[in-house]
This record gives sequence, structure tokens and C-alpha cells, in this order.
Amino acid sequence: MPYRPSARFKKTLMGAGVTLVLAGLNAPATIGFAKERIHEYKIAQPGYQARYGSWQIMDVPSRYQTNAIHAALLHTGKVLLIAGSGNDQEQFDAGTFATILWDPADNTFKRIHTPDDLFCAGHSALPDGRMLVAGGTARYEKLDGEVERAGGGMLIKNENPDKPYTLPKGTRFRSPSGTEYRSDFPVVVPRAKKTEESDGSVTVTASETQVFVEAVKKGKGSVTNKPGQYEIAGLKGSDADNLYGLAEKLTLDKQDFQGIKEAYEFDPVAEKYIPVDPMSKARWYPTLVTLPDGKVLSVSGLDEIGEILQGDNEIYDPRTKKWSKAPNRYFPTYPALFLTKGGKLFYSGSNAGYGPDDKGREPGIWDLATNTFQKVDGMTDADQLETSSSLLLPPAQDQKVMVLGGGGVGESRKSTPRTAIIDLDEKSPTYRDGPELPQGTRYLNSVILPDDTVFTSGGSEDYRGRSDSDILKAQFYNPAKNEFRPAADPKVGRNYHAEALLLPDGRVATFGSDPLFSDKANTRLGTFEKRIEVYTPPYLHGGRAESRPVIGDGPQQVAPGDTATYRTKDAGRIAKARLMRPSAVTHVTDVEQRSVELGLKKGSGEVTVSIPEDRSLIPPGWYMLFLTDDAGTPSEAKWLHLP
Repeated sequence: MPYRPSARFKKTLMGAGVTLVLAGLNAPATIGFAKERIHEYKIAQPGYQARYGSWQIMDVPSRYQTNAIHAALLHTGKVLLIAGSGNDQEQFDAGTFATILWDPADNTFKRIHTPDDLFCAGHSALPDGRMLVAGGTARYEKLDGEVERAGGGMLIKNENPDKPYTLPKGTRFRSPSGTEYRSDFPVVVPRAKKTEESDGSVTVTASETQVFVEAVKKGKGSVTNKPGQYEIAGLKGSDADNLYGLAEKLTLDKQDFQGIKEAYEFDPVAEKYIPVDPMSKARWYPTLVTLPDGKVLSVSGLDEIGEILQGDNEIYDPRTKKWSKAPNRYFPTYPALFLTKGGKLFYSGSNAGYGPDDKGREPGIWDLATNTFQKVDGMTDADQLETSSSLLLPPAQDQKVMVLGGGGVGESRKSTPRTAIIDLDEKSPTYRDGPELPQGTRYLNSVILPDDTVFTSGGSEDYRGRSDSDILKAQFYNPAKNEFRPAADPKVGRNYHAEALLLPDGRVATFGSDPLFSDKANTRLGTFEKRIEVYTPPYLHGGRAESRPVIGDGPQQVAPGDTATYRTKDAGRIAKARLMRPSAVTHVTDVEQRSVELGLKKGSGEVTVSIPEDRSLIPPGWYMLFLTDDAGTPSEAKWLHLP
């Protein structure tokens, strides 16, 4: 019987014929398409995924897509994505501030009312599981040539010891020549301080506060480069005598972003922001780091007139909801400060930007108790620590910090493949070079995994992904072997304003990216990346996800130094137990994440873990408990509270 081709075969043959014709017309495009299809086939194979892992772009409904500037994992398992105005002047002018709550368990979303522009705030987890969010944006920058009204900082003095003053937004300050300037924000000027001397006399010290002002009229006519005193319009009599403004200069120079003092606790159960006392200093780009007693240190930032704070740090007490003065020490904005043994803070040298290139850039150990700073040496490419990634390597007991990549200060084109590692347990700690990254990389995100490896992904070679320089690569760093190995390549580029964090199921989620341009020639403006891409590591492929350890019944709250027993049918093959503090990350700065090794005792159908006593190793809060088997496969996390 003669062979007759099927209709399906005919269609396939016709399609192949069309492809061949197209190949003749446009060979490079067709070859490129074919290579892409072959690559897609390759990375979908179980053997490939069991070795390199896999990526998935999540479905995010358009109404929940946001400019994720900040990402924090909450003890409910949900991820807080804070945009504020999202680096968008129009959103800022409209007062449109966004926060999205994403539940990775079922990929659902919720929009959260955002009371202030929390764009470029700082954040840290509190002992009860709330997230402290402090600072943000009061005013967007204006570059050289864009400033139309002379402006600058005005210092307001009050010499009245009996009366504070509240000056509303729009208050006018008048120079002796009659030129007027108005304030951009309301401000409270405290009463002057009255001191009784030993001889019975009384000394009055004027109080002072700052506010940004700009000229009522546009143009050069309002520019002044000389210090001057300004009367406040509308005040009369003794009020006019006691209250006045001082300014060094008011110019048409570039004006930087300005910070706010406002602070909030985000309640993960009520799913809303709750206002608390504001900071004493306005901050934009601050770092918040949790201390052993559960208080939070707030460091650095640009103030209400756009100037970097000169070491004015403060501490938040979650019990009283109030701030107090902290030891004075200068850092550039978003410094990476890690809590280490004994309660000292280690500044890795990583930072995210503002501040002079010759001040506060050197890494070192900061002793808060004595306010002393011990500088450390050994860093290769020390001029390229801005936008570098750094983390406390797992387990935290080893007290090793790693720095990865980075670039030159500001809009520098410099970037480095350098990694460096320091052992803080050494008598004289010093950085030593680690294995290099595949290429110079800024904005690399690094995430600690339950198997004691570090997953790194994304970044760009040039400033903010300029010249189409996003790096679509990922790799694992193994601290035990001090080496990298490749991981599957992401599909979404990530540079400035991008984040990555560990999820309770052992996967890694990536968010954001804010490129300057979208083409190699830098002729088309970039757009903010709103897609969420999730990486599934090899330890959840090749059938290992189905056989991963399971944590059964056991306590949800444990005190430091205590033990806790959990039922598990997998007790015999458990090799490691880790408590992992959830991430709160922005601008490649994540000083929250850490992995703490637990003592492990295996029994029949159960495991008992012992919690370290040292609060500087394990500050109070909620942690993810992971059990990992002898093949390196982790359980899903069980949330554990260390109050």
C-alpha cells in the first residue's frame, strides 16, 4: 500500500519550506531565532535544571505592577515592595505613593496605602516582626541648568526661651534689600535654652532648625553668595526680634534630593503603616541596622536641604517608639553596616552613593560603646566600592564578610570583577582577594541560601546599565571551597534600584531595575523594570523538591540559649539546621540577612536544635528555620520567633 503523508506532516513540511525560503531571505535573523529556540529547549531539560536551576517570570496584573525600590520579607511569608514615588517626578508631584504586598505562595497582590514618599527610605525588622521604615523623599533633585529660583538652606534661630514657633510651608524670609524667599516645608523651631549660672545670672542659647527656601521670583536677581540675616514676614514686636533666618548663600546651583524625618512601623498582620515619632534628622538614603537589644540604629542620609549628614546618627527604641542620639560618625549614604560579635558594627566599605570620594569610604570596625573606628586594609580596587554588594557569609558564627564587585564614585564608568573577604575573628583583620566575578559588575545582588552557598545575579558593567551593559548572568559562591560555579542565566536585566531576596520555600525572587537608557547608543531613555523573576535553585530540581525534608510540629517561639524539638520523619538524613533572618534590601544594601548555624541533635522521628545565646549573632525578631539534608536539599522554612 503506497505511503500517504498525513495532513499534519504536510503542514510541517510546508512550514519547513517557508522557513527555508525565509532563511534564504534573512539568514542571520533565522539563525538567531533557531539558536534561541535551541537554547530554550536546552534550559528546559531536567538535567540542565538539576545542575543550573531555572528562572520563571511571574504574572503580575498591570494594576499591581510597581517601581520596586525596596523589598522586605515579612514573617507572614509576604514580600513588602515599596516604591513611594518610584523615582518618578510626576508621581511625586501628584502625591502618588505606592506600596505593594506580594504573596509568593499563591502569587497574589494587595495595594497598601502609603502615607508619605518612602522612596529611598531605610528599613529594618523589629523584634515583634513589624518593619521599621524611616526617611524618604521631601523634594526631587534639580540639575545644573534646571534651577529657575535661587535656593538653599535657611537656618532659623529662636532666641525666646518661653515660646516655640511653628512656621507653615510658604513662610517668607526677607533680606535687607527686600528680596523674598519662601520655605518649601513646614518647620517647628523649639524654644531657646535657658541656663542658670552659678553666680545667679541666666544665659539664653538660641535654638535653631533648618529649612529649604527658594526665591519668590525666578532668575539671577535673587542670587546671593554672601552670608546674611533674614526677617520673617508677618512677625512683629518681640517675635520679630527673637525669630529670624540665616543663610550662607542662595544660588541657582544644582539642588540634591532632600530627605524627610517621618518614620513608620509596617504591621504585617494588619497590613498597614503605623506612624511613630519622627527622627530628629531628615534622611534620604539612610541605613537602618538592628542592634543586639532590638533597637535600631539609623545612619547617614541627605537632610532636609539636600546636604549629607555629618555623622548625626540616632537610635530607635521599639518599646517607647522614640528616637535618641547615637554616637556621631560620618558615612556616605546607604553604608553597609553588619552587626558582629560583641555588638560592634563592621562597615564593609560598600555604599550607594552620596558623599565626597575622599571621606568615610574606608572599611573598618565601629565600636559603638567607645565610638572608636578601626580601619582595615587589603581591599583591591578600593576606589570602586560604590554600588558593590556585601554580606556576612554563612554561617554567621564564622564572622567573615565578603564584598563583590562595585564601581567608581558617582557616574563613573569604572567597574571591577574583584571580590574580597575578611575574617573578623583574626587578631588584625584584613581583606584578601577572593575569586573574581566573570566581569566588572555594579549592582550585583547576593542572597544567602539555606545550603550555606551564596547566590549572586544581575548587575551591570556601567553606571545604571548604561550602553546596554546589563549582565544576564548568575552564579553561586561556595564559602567552603572559595569558588564560583555558574547558575542558569536570568532573562530580566537588573541594575540600579533592583533587589533580590530568599523566599521561605527556598527560591530567590528578583525585582526592579532603573536603567538610564534602553539601547547601546544611549539614545532612548530607559523604563523601570516592573517584572518579578523567580529563581529555583538546583536543590529543588531533579526530583529533590518532592523528597525535601519536612519540619513538623514544634515551638514557634524560642529564647536564646534554649533548645527546641521538631517532629520530622526525615530526622535520619538531616545534616544542617539554620536560622535565617529575612532580607530588607534596597540599593544593593541588605544588612538584615544572615544565616546562623544551630546545634543539631537527631532522634527517632525528631530533631532538636540549640539556639546560640549571643544576641549579637542572632538579634531579636522572626527567623526562618531551615533543615537541610545530606544532599543539600532544604526544607520549606518554619517561622521561629526570638523575642
